[in-house]
Amino acid sequence: MSTPTPTYQSRRGQIEQYFDRTAMQAWEQLTSTAPVGRIRATVRAGRDRMRDTLLAWLPADLHGVRILDAGCGTGAFAMAAARRGADVLAIDLSPSLVDVALHRVAQHLDTFAAGGHIDFRSGDFTDEALGEFDHVVAMDSLIHYSAEDAVRVLQGWSRRTRGSMLFTFAPSSPLLRAMHTVGRLFPRADRAPAIEPVAEGALRRMLATDDGLALWAPGRTQRIASGFYTSQAFELKRAA
Repeated sequence: MSTPTPTYQSRRGQIEQYFDRTAMQAWEQLTSTAPVGRIRATVRAGRDRMRDTLLAWLPADLHGVRILDAGCGTGAFAMAAARRGADVLAIDLSPSLVDVALHRVAQHLDTFAAGGHIDFRSGDFTDEALGEFDHVVAMDSLIHYSAEDAVRVLQGWSRRTRGSMLFTFAPSSPLLRAMHTVGRLFPRADRAPAIEPVAEGALRRMLATDDGLALWAPGRTQRIASGFYTSQAFELKRAA
């Protein structure tokens, strides 16, 4: 995605504002081991299961493997991959969340006992200057963008990725659409950037007909549902 679309740029600004300022403290707590309410506990459990799923789709031995953690948040995935020896470039739009990630890594230096490494940065994960990767992982970071913009992001990564691209999307369902509608009733200052639900069939058609992804084939997929958390993992693999 060498030239971000206006819709991508607009949504990127909303996401940065929300996670870096409005919801930073709530997100820091959610991704910690601190006690949370019942609803947030279901979200935490769902995210833990999703992270474990994506990690299981990567090689067991990650020594010498370069991974882009696109939308790294407070760094849980990056630390888990580094513990398996990976060289991780972890990037997020929110400098505040990246600061939290750096603080947590400093408290868990065992992360690097297996020879792994993490380069934390704040910025746009579509930046071509980030270089090439063996695998790209985007856990719940594309769900706020339109399906069209998300596919363009994948197309950009595909030119710089040798192995697989693992990402999640919000699977369209009556419940998710209802939650999306209710979310619009909150005061604008309190709203999270809207999640963009997409039907799996529609997403598969978009991926299959995108010329930029002609060398990539769908692999595994897994839906994780835990209370107020619903997200679906999807694997794209470069054809042999």
